[in-house]
Amino acid sequence: MYRYYAALLAATSCASLAQAQDLPSAVATTPAFTLDDAVAAAGGSAPAIDAAKAGIDAARAARTVAGLRPNPTVQTQVENIGGSGVYRQFDTSQTTVSLGIPIELGGKRSARVAVADAQTDRALLTAAIAQADIRFQVTQLYIEAVAAERRATNAIEQFRIANDTASAARVRVQAGRASPIEEQRADVAKVNAEAGVERAKRLAEAARANLTRRIGHPFTGTLNSNWLDSLPAKGYGPLEPINAAGTLSLAAANADLAVADAGVRLARSQRVPDLNVGPGVRHIAPGDVAFVVTFSMPIPIFNSGSAAVSQAGAQRVQAEAQKRMTALDMEQAITDAQAEEANAATTARTANGPALAAAQEAARIARIGYREGKIGQLDLLDAERTLAETRIAAIDALATYQNAKARLERLTAPAPEQGN
Repeated sequence: MYRYYAALLAATSCASLAQAQDLPSAVATTPAFTLDDAVAAAGGSAPAIDAAKAGIDAARAARTVAGLRPNPTVQTQVENIGGSGVYRQFDTSQTTVSLGIPIELGGKRSARVAVADAQTDRALLTAAIAQADIRFQVTQLYIEAVAAERRATNAIEQFRIANDTASAARVRVQAGRASPIEEQRADVAKVNAEAGVERAKRLAEAARANLTRRIGHPFTGTLNSNWLDSLPAKGYGPLEPINAAGTLSLAAANADLAVADAGVRLARSQRVPDLNVGPGVRHIAPGDVAFVVTFSMPIPIFNSGSAAVSQAGAQRVQAEAQKRMTALDMEQAITDAQAEEANAATTARTANGPALAAAQEAARIARIGYREGKIGQLDLLDAERTLAETRIAAIDALATYQNAKARLERLTAPAPEQGN
């Protein structure tokens, strides 16, 4: 009889392991798909990168346009025709062909170039920000995918334990050592554990699909699950402040201020009227020719440009205030992110260390005690439930830490050096 029960337990354990092989915990046969692989793959197909590159191309084209001089004009004028008396015919007409060459004054061309250069620098920063945002977004999806697979693996383990517990309860009942209600209770726990596997597997598949969608193409291989366990060394005491200077957000605010400064210079240059100079040739009937030189300049009566200067000045003040506000917001956000990361690391170390070890030991003792008849089934189920919850909490704590770390890295992402 004892050999029969031992064989029954072995068979049920093998069946549960066979079911587990169909779930996300299958052994990897290909190299792990790392976070860096995911970021590199996403960067090649991200619409944000395409938009940023187009913005850089547009800014560089605008720089070329800003450096161009105004086009000359050709003017033809016919006089003394269609009149009365001797001017009824074309014999006394005068035809003048002149070339008008605009001469920009007030440094307009250099001011336009300065605006275009500032806008190009801002476009380059926009591309860097888009790249940092993509890394942050992919990191979040990668964390969720790894954590979801961890939860699925944990659900498989809980199903295996529930299956073993149900088998043990069946043996105890058949041996007359326990009430049939124990077998029923164990079967309920097994059914719930099996449903938990289905839910965890479905969530893992959804997380992997979201990562695949963000990357832009399917990927093979398993995710680097061990990366989720990377935690910093224990550290206590006050956090070292991180200066917001040099970060992408503050660099963008500085670039906006540079664009506004160039806009003020351009508006001031527009107040100086341009001179239009050009030579011409006048044909005077019946065949005489004379040279003409024309000079023209607009008179700034109705639009002196002062309103445009005021507008540009107000925009410059706005950009400067926005820069100060960005600096304050960034310093506060970095400080909060530092504290969040440190607290998340402490929670993750505790959840994956003493708390998890204690729950595992309690469940191990409960299983031994149940098999020997020293511990009741309710105590065993409570210990197993506590272990399952502690494992989930440990996975969630690791995911929370990695997300907090990713947020801090995004906030403190350095701006590229000028010219890169």
